[in-house]
Amino acid sequence: MSLWDYKDEKEFREKCGYEIDGAWYPRVTKILEIKSKPALYRYYGEAASYAAAQESTKKSAEEGTMVHEAAEKILLGESPDIPEQIKPAISAFTDFLERNNIQTSPELVERRICSKDHRYAGTIDAMALMDGKFGVLDIKTSQGIYRDYNLQTSAYMDALTPEFKNLQTRWILRIDQVHTCLKCAATMRPKGNRNKIRRPWPRRGPVCVDDAHEWGELKGFVEVQEFPHWKDDFLAFLGAKTLWQWENEIWLKKIGYI
Repeated sequence: MSLWDYKDEKEFREKCGYEIDGAWYPRVTKILEIKSKPALYRYYGEAASYAAAQESTKKSAEEGTMVHEAAEKILLGESPDIPEQIKPAISAFTDFLERNNIQTSPELVERRICSKDHRYAGTIDAMALMDGKFGVLDIKTSQGIYRDYNLQTSAYMDALTPEFKNLQTRWILRIDQVHTCLKCAATMRPKGNRNKIRRPWPRRGPVCVDDAHEWGELKGFVEVQEFPHWKDDFLAFLGAKTLWQWENEIWLKKIGYI
């Protein structure tokens, strides 16, 4: 949102931050909206219309929220009802948890974090023990694991390290689901009704033209990447925070943050 998208100080405070112990702190994810997102701009440019792109983005976000909420309930030890449209993704997630013996506890899931030194706040998905290491586990439902996520998780790492001396690393865990072509192994991702098709790489044999694919059933999968070194990413996050504060200086002065 731009500077002029907030009608008053109350709306700015509610949409951009959290009240913690009587003080207001900007949210990590809101701060990072200041960073350019070329892939998103390209998607909007390729869409049939701006309205169509917005509708697809909204639909995709709704599906992502369903996956995210179901995954968090499972981490909390609950057995949520899973909507039919995301069952393959959640099945893959539960299988991944069982295979890797990932351990967490309710107080480490959806935990609010706050850095009083650098004055920001956020909500982590989970802290977990995996592969013998204790770290931040950030769940994504995007098309890929993007470098931008390292800025977000580095902010979490810096805020949590003073409290958790044994915090060692961070993981991005991506949950998704796709159809795979039975003839050429291309994939089709139906999220947001986009039906995004990706050619197999590296190519092994002929590739079907788009109207000749023979799609298999929808199957979920989990991709996880570890990023243990976070301090350079955190310096970049602080740079983004400085720019965000500059962009929102008027509102931040109105609410007494600066």
